[in-house]
Amino acid sequence: MMTPTTVGLVGLFALVALLFTRMPVGFIMAVVGFVGFAAIVSFDAALKLVANDVYSVFSSYNLTVIPLFVFMGQLAFHSGISTRLFDAAYKCTGRLPGGLAIATIGACAGFSAICGSTNATAATMAAATLPEMKRYNYKPGLATGVVAAGGSLGILIPPSVVFIVYGILTEQSIGKLFIAGIIPGILLTLFFIAAVLIWTTLYPDQGPPGPRTSLKEKLVSLAGLGEALVLFSMVMGGLFAGIFTPTEAGGVGAFGTLAISLARRKLDWKGFMAALNETTRISCMIMVIVAGATIFGHFLAVTRIPFDIAQWISGFDMHRAVIMLMIIAVYVIGGCFIDALALIMLTIPIFYPVVLHLGYDPIWFGVVIVMVTQIGVITPPVGINVYVVSGVARDVPLEVIFKGVVPLLVALILATLLLIPFPQIALFLPGFVK
Repeated sequence: MMTPTTVGLVGLFALVALLFTRMPVGFIMAVVGFVGFAAIVSFDAALKLVANDVYSVFSSYNLTVIPLFVFMGQLAFHSGISTRLFDAAYKCTGRLPGGLAIATIGACAGFSAICGSTNATAATMAAATLPEMKRYNYKPGLATGVVAAGGSLGILIPPSVVFIVYGILTEQSIGKLFIAGIIPGILLTLFFIAAVLIWTTLYPDQGPPGPRTSLKEKLVSLAGLGEALVLFSMVMGGLFAGIFTPTEAGGVGAFGTLAISLARRKLDWKGFMAALNETTRISCMIMVIVAGATIFGHFLAVTRIPFDIAQWISGFDMHRAVIMLMIIAVYVIGGCFIDALALIMLTIPIFYPVVLHLGYDPIWFGVVIVMVTQIGVITPPVGINVYVVSGVARDVPLEVIFKGVVPLLVALILATLLLIPFPQIALFLPGFVK
């Protein structure tokens, strides 16, 4: 008869194998978790586990924050806020080498502050910016690579769906996680801009400067930033001041976006229904993944694999920073094959106890993990953002987009590594929140 640890290892291998069948990740985790729990405990106990976990996830008040922030982002997209953000950034930076690409990164950062989804940010910005960069003779690799990498800011700059899920899994403050992502998000945006400037300075034909714009045009275009700044200030300012909870912040943000869209008459009935449909689809997908991961997490708990791994790693005679780099390497490799949200759901039960044992701050670890999973959304073979951009730029081969991502991937890795010796980059602002 197999021991619980052996059953756990078999379950992990089965999970990895099933991921290649392209079955929905949430269903895979639920099935493997159910079968494994039944093998270790009993079939009846596994049935009760599934019923309890599914009910607890879909009836969780904390998880209502997900559809609220997703709805906020969808309303922002369908009301044209993303296009106005790009126009403002383009007027201010378009004359620089690679100016349109820099404007795209700035617009991605701005849209991320009211969206929370990497895929939605990449898809939105691809539609808005790629035609402009093509018109000004930007090389396809740089143009598409910037959109794919810039879109990854959607899971770092708050509000972030990944931060929400991480906070629920680890019982950490979602508000503190949001606030912890602000400075790293700004830092990474600057790193991306620096990468584009260096690349286009070395290879000027990659991103030639755009046309000049007058000071008046620049000032007028800044009005396009107003909506995003108001919404971000409402949501993050309220959280920072302790005026409302993350769920209430999601409601305020969604209502504010709807009010602004209607006041400007930029949202029609068709766009509103599309926003509702996309919100329902994305929210259901996330909830199913969370439910499946909860079942799988309970299965791992009874195998004691997470605790065994924690004890095993803690027995290494190495500096804790080296162990953290090993954990980060697992996320980098895993992110190449597994969706970012699913990867976090799978690995947090395993590595979170290790991180706590090593004495690292759980809020800091959340920011690091989000930045590491950003690497996965732009690297092959999964690289979901690359596929999203490819769906918009159908005339650009996948390998060209992946090559275009490389300079920004280097910037992302450097920014992530910077957080290990300087954790206050992520922990400075949360220190002001009670």
